[in-house]
Amino acid sequence: MADKHLIALDLDGTLLKDDKTISERNKLVLNKAREEGHIVMIATGRPFRSSEMYYHELELDTPIVNFNGAFIHHPLDQSWGVHHSPLSIEVAKDIVEALDSFKFHNIIAEVIDDVYFHYHDEKLLDIFNLGGPNVTTGDLRKYLKASPTSMLIHTEEEQLAVIRKHLSEVHAEVIDHRSWAAPWHVIEIVKYGLNKAVGLKKAADYFQIPKEKIIAFGDEDNDLDMLEYAGRGVAMANGIEAVKNIANETTLSNEEDGIGVYLNEILNLKAL
Repeated sequence: MADKHLIALDLDGTLLKDDKTISERNKLVLNKAREEGHIVMIATGRPFRSSEMYYHELELDTPIVNFNGAFIHHPLDQSWGVHHSPLSIEVAKDIVEALDSFKFHNIIAEVIDDVYFHYHDEKLLDIFNLGGPNVTTGDLRKYLKASPTSMLIHTEEEQLAVIRKHLSEVHAEVIDHRSWAAPWHVIEIVKYGLNKAVGLKKAADYFQIPKEKIIAFGDEDNDLDMLEYAGRGVAMANGIEAVKNIANETTLSNEEDGIGVYLNEILNLKAL
């Protein structure tokens, strides 16, 4: 099909409704898009273990971008390669050391499916237990034994900017960081130069899809690079201002099947 598109979907706040399910209308449109030869993939900040169920629910057969580009693989095709780009363990421990002089609730390091909590944390355990990872709790300087795929700092709102400023001043060459949406005041850290666009480009090269035939949907800080990279970057109505500013267009919210409504029209799918 000459006119095939690569469609990249963020999960939380974008494809997923607020109750973390995929609506029937979105599913209908995405199935129709795939029947007509378009390629659908997921690009998320989540680890694979907590996005795998959506991958199977949509019956995808494409690569998936996890940890905002720090881990990219093809669940159904071993030969595609696994692209894992963790932070160096030295940098990770330096960050933990430096945070001693700041106020924060917790630091979490993830090594693919192993999760390390600096402090015991009932509230966050729930989020991270999805997919049954191995969880270790204790001082990361002592317990972290491998290079982390991603690190998260859970802090208070007023500390967020202060800590990010420090990270930029001290580690700008080696890490990229971004913050989560409210209500979680979380700073997420990955290796420098990684973002969802890196994974999207790998997939686009593999499928030989030109940039102008890439449609990407997102709502948050971690979607900015991907929306900018795609020929059509589409912001969700519920997205942050920065995302709407960088996007080519804005669709309806994640609660109103924004993805399905947009694709049905732009690709003339007649699914709804």
